[in-house]
Amino acid sequence: MPNTPMPNKDALQHADLDWDENGQPQSRQYGDVYFSRLSGQEETRHVFLAQNHLAERFSALLPGQRLAIGETGFGTGLNFLCAWQLFEEQAPAGARLHFISVEKHPLTPQDMARALALWPTLSPFAKPLLEQYSAVHPGFQHFILGHGRVTLTLLIGDVLDSLPQLDARIDAWFLDGFSPAKNPQMWQPELFRQLARLSSQGATLGTFTSAGFVRRGLIEAGFSMQRVAGFGHKREILQGCFDGIQNTSYKPWYARPEHKQAERHAIVIGAGLAGCSTAFSLARRGWRVTLIERHEEIAQEASGNPQGVLYLKLSAHGTALSRLVVSGFGYTRRLLHNLRRGEDWQDCGVLQLGFDAKESARQQELARHFPASLLQLIDQETAERRCGMRLGSGGLFFPEAGWVHPPALCQWLAGYPGIEQLMHHQALQLQRLDGEWQVLEHGAIIAQAPLVVLAGAADCAHFSQTDWLPLKRIRGQITRLPANAASSELQCVVCAEGYVAPGRSGEHTLGASFNFQRHDSEPSQEEHASNLAMLEEISGDLHRRLTPSLDGLEGRASLRCTSPDYMPLVGPLANAEAFAHVYANLARNARHTPEHPCPWHQGLYINTAHGSRGLISAPLSGELLAAWIDDEPLPLPRDIAEACHPNRYLLRSLIRRTT
Repeated sequence: MPNTPMPNKDALQHADLDWDENGQPQSRQYGDVYFSRLSGQEETRHVFLAQNHLAERFSALLPGQRLAIGETGFGTGLNFLCAWQLFEEQAPAGARLHFISVEKHPLTPQDMARALALWPTLSPFAKPLLEQYSAVHPGFQHFILGHGRVTLTLLIGDVLDSLPQLDARIDAWFLDGFSPAKNPQMWQPELFRQLARLSSQGATLGTFTSAGFVRRGLIEAGFSMQRVAGFGHKREILQGCFDGIQNTSYKPWYARPEHKQAERHAIVIGAGLAGCSTAFSLARRGWRVTLIERHEEIAQEASGNPQGVLYLKLSAHGTALSRLVVSGFGYTRRLLHNLRRGEDWQDCGVLQLGFDAKESARQQELARHFPASLLQLIDQETAERRCGMRLGSGGLFFPEAGWVHPPALCQWLAGYPGIEQLMHHQALQLQRLDGEWQVLEHGAIIAQAPLVVLAGAADCAHFSQTDWLPLKRIRGQITRLPANAASSELQCVVCAEGYVAPGRSGEHTLGASFNFQRHDSEPSQEEHASNLAMLEEISGDLHRRLTPSLDGLEGRASLRCTSPDYMPLVGPLANAEAFAHVYANLARNARHTPEHPCPWHQGLYINTAHGSRGLISAPLSGELLAAWIDDEPLPLPRDIAEACHPNRYLLRSLIRRTT
C-alpha cells in the first residue's frame, strides 16, 4: 500500500499565511490582507455592523426572534466575533443570532488562535469559538455557542459551489472576502444572484469594495446600492438593501410546511440519541419539551452501549450520505467538548484497516479525495505504532475520531433546561384534536402539545399516521471484554468488519454483529463467538493478549433501525393517503410538478433510521429537524435535507406505481 497517494487538486486547502512585523496575517494564496492594518475591529464595525444597522436591529429583537447574517469569507472570524459581541450587548434574553459564512481556505486551529490573540477585548468570544474549532472539513459545519443562543454555520468550500446549496433567509450580508482585484473568481454575477435568492425582503448589505461592476451587479440582482464613506484610507464603500423579487421554488413535497405560531411546546417520543438530540435542539430554541420514554431511563436500547465509535464510512463520489457523515462528524465532535474526556469520550483516533485488496483500493481513492486533517493513509508499520498492537495491514487513520459513551451524551442533551423527562410511559396512539396532538397509552392521554416528533427507532411506524414508513430492524450485539495490562496498550479504535475500542472503566467493547434474522434483545453465544472471530481478524496480537473465552462473556444486544437507502428519515410527515391522491399524476408523468401544497400532518415530524452511525448523524439531524420546525436556515445542503426527507418514499412509491 503506498503511503502517499496523489493528492486531489480539489481537496481542502487551509489558508497559507504570512505574518507581518505586527503579527497580522496575510494570505499567500491571494496576496491580500484579512483586515485593515490600521484597526481590524473598527473596520468591521464601520463596514459591516454599522452599514447593516445591527445595533438597532439587535435591540429591537423580541424573545424568540432571530436575525440571520450571511457572510462571504469567514477568514479569521473577526467579523463574526464582533457581531456576536454586539449581539450580546444589545439583544434581549431569548433572542438568537444565526451567522452563516462561506470559507474556501479555512485557517488551521493554530493560525486561528494566533490571529484572534490580536484582539484581547474579543477573548470572551474567541475562547469558546477556538474550543470548538475542530473537525472543520469540507461541507456545512455547525457550531453552537453563547449558551445555545448563537449558531454558526460554516460552509467550507468555494462560495459559488456552497451558496447554491444553502436553504436560508438572510437578513444582513457581510460581503467580505479578498478584494475583487485579488479574488476575481468570487466576485461574479452568479454570486450576486445567489445573494438575492437567499435574501429576505429588506435584507441589508455592507461591503468594503466600491468597485463599479460590483455595484452594478448587485443592482441588477435586486439590491438598491449607494456609496458611503469608507474606513481609514478607503474613501468609499458600498451599502445596500434588497428590494427585488424573491425567487425560491421547491417541489411542494419538499417545501417547508406553513409556519404557524402556536404554543412552543413539543413532545418527543423516544429517549435514545435521536430523541435526546431533538429535545436538545428544540429546547435551546426556547421550546418546552416533553420527552417520553417507555423505559425507566433514557438511552436503554441501541444508544445504551458502553462505547460507540465515531466511524466515518465515506464515499469518494460525493454522495449525500458521505457528505452527511462529514458534517455530522464535525458537529458531534464539537458537542463532545461538553463531556468528560477519558470517561465519556476519547479522541484517540480510529484506524480502519485495509484488510483486503478491495478495501485497500477503496481507501486509496478516499485518501485522494479528503484532506489529511480528516483521514490519512498509513502503512502497516505506522498503523501498528499508532495502535500499539501488531496488525495484518495498514489502513485509514482518522486522527480526530475516537469512542464515545453514548448514554453520557444522551444524558447531557436531555438535561438541557426546558426538557421534562416522562419515563416509563409507552406512546401507543396519536390523535389530533383542536390543534393539538394527544399521545395515548392504553387509551389514556399521557401528554398533549401542538407538535410531536417521533424518534423511537422502528417503533415510529407503529402509529396509524406512519404505518407506511419503510423501516427495518437490524440486530447488533456487542461483547464486553475485561481489560488487562497487556490489552491496555491498545491506543486507538481499530475497525475491520467489526471494531474494538481501547479500555473504558476496565473493559474493552467489541462488536458489533449484524443479524437480520433475530429481532430480540437477548445476548447470544453465537454472536459472542462471531465477535471474537472478528477480533482475531482485526488483531491476532490483541486477541492473544485478551485470551477471551466464551464462558461467562457479557454483552448486550439491541435493534438498529435503518431505511432501504440507509439515509435517516428526518423532517415533516405527510398524510400518505392524501399525498397519493394529490400527486396521483406523478404515477403517469414523473417529471410533472403539480402546484398543490403537500398535505402535511400539521405538527408531526420524525427523526429516525440512523442505523449504526447514529453517533454521527442523529445529533445534527436534531438540528435539521429544529430548523424545519422553526423555519430556520438548514444546517445541511438542501439536497441532503431532501435525501433525508420522509416524503422521498411516498414520492418513489408513486413514481414506481406501487401505491
